[in-house]
Amino acid sequence: MTTDYKSLAVEGVQGLRPYQPGKPIDELARELGLNEKDIVKLASNENPVGPSPKALAAIQGELEELTRYPDGAGFELKKVLCEKLNIQPEQITLGNGSSDILDFITRVFVNDGDNVVVSQHAFAIYGLVAKMVGAETVAAPAKNFAHDLDAMLAAINDKTRIVFVTNPNNPTGTWIKKDELITFLDKVPERVLVLLDEAYFEYVDENDYPNGLALLNQYPNLVVTRTFSKAYGLASMRVGYGVSSPEIADLLNRVRPPFNVNSFALAAAKAAMLDEEYVAKSIAVNNSGMAYLENEFNRLGLDFIPSVGNFISVKMPAGINAMAVNSGLLQEGVIVRPVANYEMPEYLRVSIGIEKENQAFIAALEKVLAQLGESGD
Repeated sequence: MTTDYKSLAVEGVQGLRPYQPGKPIDELARELGLNEKDIVKLASNENPVGPSPKALAAIQGELEELTRYPDGAGFELKKVLCEKLNIQPEQITLGNGSSDILDFITRVFVNDGDNVVVSQHAFAIYGLVAKMVGAETVAAPAKNFAHDLDAMLAAINDKTRIVFVTNPNNPTGTWIKKDELITFLDKVPERVLVLLDEAYFEYVDENDYPNGLALLNQYPNLVVTRTFSKAYGLASMRVGYGVSSPEIADLLNRVRPPFNVNSFALAAAKAAMLDEEYVAKSIAVNNSGMAYLENEFNRLGLDFIPSVGNFISVKMPAGINAMAVNSGLLQEGVIVRPVANYEMPEYLRVSIGIEKENQAFIAALEKVLAQLGESGD
């Protein structure tokens, strides 16, 4: 081969590193010769409850239409979203996961040479989508692992097109209060879009946590994204949505690929959203698991970042390398998420599992920490 195809690629793409998801269960089973059923995966903030029975029934009902294209407009899902969220169909953009919406908004509004503003320790995808279009990512320093909205405001300049705000934030689990968000939105220039990522909002039980959708009429530059991958248990279906002004939604839908959300995802998302009992159970399991892990971390003398999501980041003891702990946990058949690439090298992020999964993680963690403590690693 004589042609250097990398040199032919768009400049922004040449410098990209693919997003690294949590290690799959089957991959670890192959690597270590483990039984998949014995592996505990707490790496990807998935819903440990399993799918809603109503979602499974909806998927089954779509099988006979396998040869048909999905409804490109997503009429039925949009209808339920409108009824549940008090929004209008023309405000909605459906995505193959909410990450689709991040891609759409960047491609629509950001040019080569522009920039986007994010917080330190923010979701890596924001920087990836910006780099694809040749834009710079400006990371404002965090404050106690949380968004420093004043620092983010200060980072906005003439080249800024989008500010990405995550509430609650992944991987830290920190969150922004309503009055803080409103003060911030009041100060952001209207020409700069604010993408408010609410992927984990269902898990938050705080009186002063803001509902981004309730702010849309007041702030025309606001776009809110949500997903069915977490509380609704449909991560493998890849379905999410954005809500914005009709004008912005129209532009986003112009770059949305036809049939980007498949029939099974559309049907499952509609059914899961109507299954309030399932969502309540998912939240209850998460609350119980979070309390257990916090208590165990305290017992083990481990610092952690208080979280309102379905995950928690825990700091390894001084002198013990977090990557070494991660490797030890993998040997025990437990998968968690190192977050050194989020400038948190001393931490591991742990998704909340069901009771036996949380217990297996703590038992493995205690064992690995003891082994590394003895070896001085």
